[in-house]
Amino acid sequence: MKLSALQQFILLRCLEDGGKIERSDFRGFYCKPADKRKTALKKYQEGAITKSLERLIDKELMIGYGRRTPHKWFITHVRLTKKGQKIGQWLLEERQIKLPFE
Repeated sequence: MKLSALQQFILLRCLEDGGKIERSDFRGFYCKPADKRKTALKKYQEGAITKSLERLIDKELMIGYGRRTPHKWFITHVRLTKKGQKIGQWLLEERQIKLPFE
């Protein structure tokens, strides 16, 4: 399953904290000072986070909580499903350096 860098960050962040996570916690992806990539404007950051959350919910990796208006859903909190936890664990194991034991 292909996941963007933002989606991987979201899954790993949810896996670390556990339970319900506020969407404002995911802004940390764009606030890395040591990162060399260019940061997007704040309105584009929120749009990218929203799209990533909606796509993760569509893939059944997350459950979204929020409020509903007549025209739109506003996601305020998210939580991982069992499938999302498995994918997050796989991402975590893939990033760890494996030492050769002789």
